[in-house]
Amino acid sequence: MQLNRFTLGFALAFGVTLAACHSGKSETVASEAAPTKATASHLPETQRNSSWFQDAREAIADASAVTINNQPGAARNVILFVGDGMGISTVTAARILAGQQQGKPGEEYQLSFEKMPFAGLIKTYNTNQQTPDSAGTATAMLSGVKTKAGVLNVDETVARGDCAGSLERPLTTAVELAEELGKRTGIVSTARITHATPAAAYAKVPERGWEHAAPAGCKDIATQMVEFAAGDGVDVIMGGGRRSFLPKDVTDSEGKSGKREDGINLIEAWQERYSRAGGNAVYIEDQAGFDGIDVTDTDKLLGLFASSHMRYEADRQNDKAGEPSLSAMTGKAVELLNKSERGYFLLVESGRIDHGHHAGSAFNALTDAVEMAKAVQVAMDSTSAEDTLIIVTADHSHVMTIAGYPTRGNPILGKVVTNNREGAPEPEVALAADGKPYTTITYANGLGHAHYGDSTDADDRYEDPVSAGRQDISASDTESSGYHQEALVPLGSETHAGEDVGVWARGPGAHLLSGTNEQSLIFHVMAHAGGLLE
Repeated sequence: MQLNRFTLGFALAFGVTLAACHSGKSETVASEAAPTKATASHLPETQRNSSWFQDAREAIADASAVTINNQPGAARNVILFVGDGMGISTVTAARILAGQQQGKPGEEYQLSFEKMPFAGLIKTYNTNQQTPDSAGTATAMLSGVKTKAGVLNVDETVARGDCAGSLERPLTTAVELAEELGKRTGIVSTARITHATPAAAYAKVPERGWEHAAPAGCKDIATQMVEFAAGDGVDVIMGGGRRSFLPKDVTDSEGKSGKREDGINLIEAWQERYSRAGGNAVYIEDQAGFDGIDVTDTDKLLGLFASSHMRYEADRQNDKAGEPSLSAMTGKAVELLNKSERGYFLLVESGRIDHGHHAGSAFNALTDAVEMAKAVQVAMDSTSAEDTLIIVTADHSHVMTIAGYPTRGNPILGKVVTNNREGAPEPEVALAADGKPYTTITYANGLGHAHYGDSTDADDRYEDPVSAGRQDISASDTESSGYHQEALVPLGSETHAGEDVGVWARGPGAHLLSGTNEQSLIFHVMAHAGGLLE
């Protein structure tokens, strides 16, 4: 029998002796020496002492120690964090920025939720759009059913704007289910509380734009919040959007007029409703009011801290009345909701990540994403993984890219500096084929390049015309807060993106979010773990 290296390998693997091979016999006998299993000590010292090697082994040990409770209702509490527009590239860039803010290279850093034991991918499309909007995606997460773009908690058969149709095809939300079970509920957002994602917790409308007015026969979103009928109503509400609750002839404490044309002051209506019900209903609208909350003596809380959206995290210091941070609101909400023996359901949205991207400001989008990670850490520190399911995800992505070949530790908001050109003595600013430098972060579409110095309000960009395409940014400080990245396709606002987003989870039922799943699965995991449905 002629032997080659493949025959020999086969023979040794199956315990066939060379003598048997030579003789043509096929009997199997025990091999003379069993293979030796390698241990870490067999590896080169530089390999096993590498921090990458040791960190990975520790990560496997930690993951192996995680116990999973899959019993229905095992989660007394459920907290859903939604980073509006926080796609994978946003998470990556925010991770690097957060690490660099601490003096590290950044790439090795982990945001709070990235340390959670389970993660997966979520498909975000609406039933009528490949790239989604926030209303349809929020409905999927909070009702368990995918639907059209632009509608809130009505099914996909309802045409956008069809008042009559929406009344016939409503969807029930996780907040309603939690309230009916006697749990406390809360909604926190840095956007208007009547905006798409927070509104999906309580409103049923065929048009997300009906924040303060609706056609005859339907109720606007703000009215639905005040009249929310499930249980005893939402217990904690904090965010922006004061204008949708005030008549147009009323000026608020910041000099902004209301939007309502029906003459109804919904803030007063909210106070009256819960005063009649007994207990202490507290309304606040600034930092002083927030700081003065007496948790033990507050049964219902409504905080409307801005006429429209709350400020970007980096811009909060410019608010004269003062606004609490997302992490502070999250901590206070958990304190207030935790008074219930039956547990609670809390929705927390970092709404302005999305707005920073739309304005082409990676600075504002990323600093708000870093603040959201702080809010998640507050929630993790305030709860136990044994009885609280925490889910962190996004409603959709954005067309922000991380590209070029920047050297390790290069500022994530900086120009691309490379170190891999043959013969280059040291890292150098990379030049494109047009001879101009470019940044690591760019946008596929949008308003394009602009520079407003140390401005911390990305919305400044809308005051100037589109300037998409390549610009000479040689003299620009691209790391400054007022810098807006270049964009390829000229549009009046940068758009959402259609790729999957991440989901991270800790607590009972968290493992059910592993893999790639439809966005509507999030509701069903919360309902299962939280015992919201039998």
